[in-house]
Amino acid sequence: MKKMIMFVLAAVMLLSLTACGGGEEMGTSFGAESAAMLLEQVWGSYADDEKFAIMGGDYDNNVADAPAAFDYSNAEYMDSMLAVPADAAAMVDDAASMIHMMNANTFTAGAFHLADTANEDAFVSAVKDSVMNRQWLCGFPEKLVIVSDGAGYVVSAFGNGEAVDNFAAKLIDMGGTVIVDENIE
Repeated sequence: MKKMIMFVLAAVMLLSLTACGGGEEMGTSFGAESAAMLLEQVWGSYADDEKFAIMGGDYDNNVADAPAAFDYSNAEYMDSMLAVPADAAAMVDDAASMIHMMNANTFTAGAFHLADTANEDAFVSAVKDSVMNRQWLCGFPEKLVIVSDGAGYVVSAFGNGEAVDNFAAKLIDMGGTVIVDENIE
């Protein structure tokens, strides 16, 4: 009888743990658990001859030669470095960057996790408008691509057309869907 009660209790506990864990998001279709991890996976998929000098992070916290987490709570940095306006920055609960070390207009990528996936269209529209209507200094980016995983992550990249296309192809290989693919005029 004791074995039967223990078996029932174990089954109930297992079911309750399964039910509790079912509501948590464990990664995405990109397979990343954070924005920084997502960009690290993309950068890790580059062949040595495809790589270029990069930095990651933001003005206050940055690293050389790797993507890194970005302080998404700093709307000014989100706008100046990643072209994410303040209203769109408020939709983000995780961010990371991967930026060409010599000239951000040659290549800048930002990975963003949205606090609410229902905001994806508004976020994408705000970032696209910001990039397309920006006054550029020190070079003019050629192309903008925005890719989504459909599960809360949105990744933008602008800069040299070839570099942006290569980056987007790697995100597509990881399960992403291109939402925006436009030349910057």
